[in-house]
Amino acid sequence: MITPGFVAIWLAWLMAGGSPGPATMGIAGTAMNEGRRAGLAFALGICVGSAAWGIAAALGLSAIMLANVWVFEVIRYIGVAYLGWLALRALKRAMTSDEVALGKPVTGSLPTIFAKGAAIHLTNPKAILSWGSIYAIVAPNDASLSMLLGYFAMLYAGSLLIFIGYAFLFSSERMVRTYRRARRWFDFAFAGFFGVASYKILTVRLT
Repeated sequence: MITPGFVAIWLAWLMAGGSPGPATMGIAGTAMNEGRRAGLAFALGICVGSAAWGIAAALGLSAIMLANVWVFEVIRYIGVAYLGWLALRALKRAMTSDEVALGKPVTGSLPTIFAKGAAIHLTNPKAILSWGSIYAIVAPNDASLSMLLGYFAMLYAGSLLIFIGYAFLFSSERMVRTYRRARRWFDFAFAGFFGVASYKILTVRLT
C-alpha cells in the first residue's frame, strides 16, 4: 500500500492542505488574533468536517467501483486538473508583491468556533471532490472498502498534522513574521510541487 508513488502523493496532499485557502487562513487568522486555544478549536472543527467527507467519499467510491470501474479514472483526472489549478493559483500569488491577508479571525465561544470550523468543510463541495480525487489517484481500480479506509487513515493523519500545526505555528508572532517575509518563496514552492505532482499523476498509473 505504501509505495514511493504514494509517499509523493501524500506529500502533495500535505502541501495542498497547507496552501492558502479558507480553512488554513481561517486557522491562521484565528490563532493570531484570538489565541492558540481558539485556533485549535477552529482547526479541530475543520478536521471533523474533513473526516466526514473523507469517510463518505470512501464509502461512496467503494459502492461505485462495484458497478463502474471507469468512474475511478474520471475522478483521477479531475484530481489532476485540481492540482494544476492549485499550481496556477500559487504561481499567481507568487508573482504579486501585494500583501496577502492571513485570514479573518473567527470569534465566539470555543464550541461556537469549533462548529464554525466544521461548517467550513461540511458546506464545501470541493472537500468531497478532493477526497474522491485523491482516492482515485492512489488506489488501484479494484480497491476494496478496507483499502480505501486504510488510505483515509494515512491521508487524514496528514490533514491533522497540517491543520493542528497551523494553529500552533500561527499563534507564534515569530512564525507570522517569518511567513510574511518568505510568503512569495512559499508560493513558488507550492506552484512547482503541484505542477510536478499533476504531471506525474498524468503519466504514471499507481497500482
